[in-house]
Amino acid sequence: MRPNNVRSMWKQGKNVYNGWLMIPSSISAELIARQGWDSVTIDMQHGLVDYTDAVPMLQAISVSDSVPFVRVPSLESGIIGKMLDAGAYGIICPMVNTREQCELFVRSCRYAPVGQRSMGPVRATMYGGPDYATHANDTVIAMAMIETEEAVRNLDEIMSTPGLDAIFVGPSDLSVSMGHSPGFDPKFPKVYDAIKKIAETAKKYNVVPGIHTGSVEYTREMEALGYQFFAFLSEFRFMAMAGNAYLKDLKHTTEAAPATQSKSY
Repeated sequence: MRPNNVRSMWKQGKNVYNGWLMIPSSISAELIARQGWDSVTIDMQHGLVDYTDAVPMLQAISVSDSVPFVRVPSLESGIIGKMLDAGAYGIICPMVNTREQCELFVRSCRYAPVGQRSMGPVRATMYGGPDYATHANDTVIAMAMIETEEAVRNLDEIMSTPGLDAIFVGPSDLSVSMGHSPGFDPKFPKVYDAIKKIAETAKKYNVVPGIHTGSVEYTREMEALGYQFFAFLSEFRFMAMAGNAYLKDLKHTTEAAPATQSKSY
């Protein structure tokens, strides 16, 4: 079976930098994957992507060495299994707040006897290899999102769940759940303390901590706290930020240029 390079990097103590896709386009998926991100996540929760968009995006990512992840819309076994069957090598599941929810999530990612995933890997066999079913349980990554105050209260119960590989902090929802405004890179003391605690608890249970960041500076801070998986902004935000910056420069240049007199013939 094709190895999961993210697992290999984590075992070597390396950090993983993950591209994030919100636009339903195989072209943008291929572009991001070819840039050299260690992994690329298709966002089916807050992105504009549905299943028929996601499959060609997974195919596009396959032209690169980036490991394909999918953030599913919710904790629902059917869509988790369907995205794994389509070739996702990692599943990010939102709003995992309790041990019971985490157990259901992990079972949904694993075949029997340790899980409840239905057999039928379809494209996953094309991507992973003919022995996919034999090795999928040890290859696919189950990453639960920690993004509420309730989840922070239940960290030990969640992270001690057998089979959980990693957790992923959603900074906006975590901030909102603690009474603050949403956004990347929160510095509110209560939220920041929770982010520290999440990393410490993950280390305690040998679970890899990940987080979505919006700046290189904040990413470095999270690395210092022990985080090893970083989703960085998204292709949607890259386009908006670059477009705004270029347009601002263009308009500034145009407005600053001296007026020229028209010629009379």
